[in-house]
Amino acid sequence: MRKPSHPDVSATQTRANDVLTWPYADHDFSLVLGGPLYRFYLRTRLSTPPLGLLRRRVLLISLICWGPLLILSAMAHQALGRVTLPFLPDVEVHARFLVAVPLLIIAELLVHRRIVIVVRQFIERDIIAAENRTRFDQIIASTMRLRNSVLFEAVLIVFCFTVAHWVWREQFALPGTSWYAVRSGGMMSLSKAGYWYAFISLPIFRFLLFRWYFRIFLWYQFLWRVRGLPLRLNLFHPDHAAGLGFLAASIPAFSPVLLAQSTLFSGAIADRILHTSARLVDFRLEIAGAILFLMLAVLAPLAFFAVHLERAHRRAKREFGILSSKYVDEFRDKWIQDKAENTEALLGTPDLQSLADLGNSFKIVSEIRLVPFGKEAVIRLAGVLVLPLLPLILTVIPLKEIVTWVIKLAF
Repeated sequence: MRKPSHPDVSATQTRANDVLTWPYADHDFSLVLGGPLYRFYLRTRLSTPPLGLLRRRVLLISLICWGPLLILSAMAHQALGRVTLPFLPDVEVHARFLVAVPLLIIAELLVHRRIVIVVRQFIERDIIAAENRTRFDQIIASTMRLRNSVLFEAVLIVFCFTVAHWVWREQFALPGTSWYAVRSGGMMSLSKAGYWYAFISLPIFRFLLFRWYFRIFLWYQFLWRVRGLPLRLNLFHPDHAAGLGFLAASIPAFSPVLLAQSTLFSGAIADRILHTSARLVDFRLEIAGAILFLMLAVLAPLAFFAVHLERAHRRAKREFGILSSKYVDEFRDKWIQDKAENTEALLGTPDLQSLADLGNSFKIVSEIRLVPFGKEAVIRLAGVLVLPLLPLILTVIPLKEIVTWVIKLAF
């Protein structure tokens, strides 16, 4: 049983493992280090605490998902021909297992390292007052218990093999003959590679992806509950977010998860353009909707603090306005009204620089945002999500024309 290290937390106030006390709690807060899958990694030596052997996990899981598909389709002579959609020209399957799966695995280490720093700053910046540390620690402990839920991952596995499989079969599997199935009369007949694809590869991918949505939900819940605490915001902080600007670091932390989904979406569109009569313009609404959804997935929880920031904005303008009024009154009295009695030289006086600094400070106060991130963070996130979609332009404009156009611009 860990004894509370904070002086305001007594042994009678907490139960074992229910409250994680600072400065030790920051080491225990992780959206990733827990649950049956993580314990499976440790027992099978796919990982060492915390999240070591990253390359081994990426290579092995990707190989399990993709390698047998190549071998089985090649054995059936469906890697390059004999069906409408052979294995090797199937862009979606390569994007899913050779790009998206590694990104989802790499994201675990990135999120673990960066989010713990974000959470730690609630304490380091004194945003959580000493009298509220117990409640903050309880929020962390509750989040970690839910993260370790065996029931959730068990239900998720069942979902991946049942409902998710049915949705894929009815809505997302390509029509006609392919390396993994033949559709005839509304029925799907799976090949040997198709059985591995449908019951091994796809469930692994779905489990990794939906598990990430659960982790993002935990992040939502954590921030929502922290939002309910009395926060000690720094009204005059230069980050234009009353000291909460550090929360923007969570955006790039989750970017690999979003990039994995954007890559998969791009591969799915590519398949439909290359192997059906679809055109890129047919997917313009889907592309816009997907980009917007993925962006909101990580930006929305940061908006939980909008009420706090709006109140901070009003209070900062009021308090700084009073201070500014006193300063400019004294400045006017000294240099305008009582100039005859003031013998101090105007040239080189620091009062003028202080007046200018006052204006700059008021600008910082008046520009406190309602969300703890700026437009640059939004633009960077949008750029990351759009990147996998750029190759689709080649389905509309030939590469030769693009190269010619770029050369003309250069010269």
